[in-house]
Parts: sequence; C-alpha cells; structure tokens
Amino acid sequence: MDNINYEFRKGEVILVDKPLNWTSFDVVNKLRWRLSKKYGIKRFKVGHAGTLDPLATGLLIICTGKSTKLSESLTSEDKTYIGTILLGRTTPSYDLETEFNQDFETKHITEDQIFALAKSFEGAQKQTPPIFSAKKVDGKRAYKSARQGVAIDLKENDIFIHSFEIEAIRFPEVDFKITCSKGTYIRSIAYDFGRKLDSGGTLISLRRTASGDLLIEDAKSVDEWLKIIESKETLEEL
Repeated sequence: MDNINYEFRKGEVILVDKPLNWTSFDVVNKLRWRLSKKYGIKRFKVGHAGTLDPLATGLLIICTGKSTKLSESLTSEDKTYIGTILLGRTTPSYDLETEFNQDFETKHITEDQIFALAKSFEGAQKQTPPIFSAKKVDGKRAYKSARQGVAIDLKENDIFIHSFEIEAIRFPEVDFKITCSKGTYIRSIAYDFGRKLDSGGTLISLRRTASGDLLIEDAKSVDEWLKIIESKETLEEL
C-alpha cells in the first residue's frame, strides 16, 4: 500500500485496473459503496471517464468528489489499447459477448497483407459503432435493442487512428497495439480488419494501457483501492 494521503471526499482522480467481466459501472458502484460507508455519506460522488466494455481490462479512470467535474475532459484524451483479433470468424457483437455466427476462409491471407492493412487504418476516418454498444438511439442503449432483435440505425462517428501496430501473428490470431481518438470502437476495427482481408474478424481480447498521459502501470486493482479507502491514511482523518 502506498503512503499517499488521499482526499477522496474533496476530490481525487484514481487509476483502476478494471478486471475482466466487470462493467465500468460495477467498479464505480463498488468504490462508491465503500466510500459512502466510510464517510457516512449516502450518495458519495464517484464517476468514471471513458467506459470499458465488460470483456476489456485495463485502465479505468475514476473521479471522486469535486474531481467528477474533470470526467469530460479526461474522457476526451486519446487512448492506447493492446489486444487480439481472431481472423476467419465473426460474432454479432464483434467480440466474444455473443456466439460465433459465421466462418470464413483464411488461407489466402498473408503476413504482408496484415501489416499493410494495419497501416492503412491510420488517419482520419468514419466508423459505425457496433449494434451491441452503449450508444443511445431514440433514448435507448443500442445493445438493449440489439438483444431484443430490434433493427436500429447507428450514425457514423469521426475517429482518428494515430497508430496501428501489429505486435505478433499467431495465425489465425493477430496481436495489435492501437492509439486512437475517443469514441473509437476497437471491436469495429477488428470486424472491419477481417472484412478488408476478404474474411472475418472478431476481437477476442482487449486491454487499455493508456489514456492521455495516464498509464496502466500506475493503476491499482479494485481490491487495492478498497484497502486504501479503509485505511486511516486518508488526509481527512489526519
């Protein structure tokens, strides 16, 4: 445990390494419950900057107290991710949230094509969010409509890919590192990556490693933050 005196009630920006299968709201609610109990405040102010899907791990920025006002500016920062694309298969959600629904040929794909395609993604472009996303359409989350089988029309977003590097190829799996603008759906990139190779693509792992200047190396687990909150090292109690 570090020796920093945190001012959670006044306002802190803390970095959490979000675990697999947790939603961003799960993390917020867990920390809020512990802070509310510690300080005797019924609705302790806690929020997050930049949502991570349940199947993604890594850097989640949590703001407490008056620092929740910083959420919007923190969300606008560029993000860096590492992950793995599975070529030759697709799912409706573009990741492993849903079952595989189509298989495609992959024998024609070469390593040179994979490296060249990654570079072609760099720069400004339009991207359509996946239907299994938290985007709101007519006041309703897209994923809720998708799970009910309701057809929805999602508008394209302007995004920017600063870099798209291929880290390793373990065919049919491709490891990558991407730095991109806010609002970029890596699941959609995985799907489009497979499609542009005349095949299919599914995102099978994703980890956020940076948001602006904030790094995953400086993050702590949910349990570590809970222990810090419980400790008597918070500045308000000194």
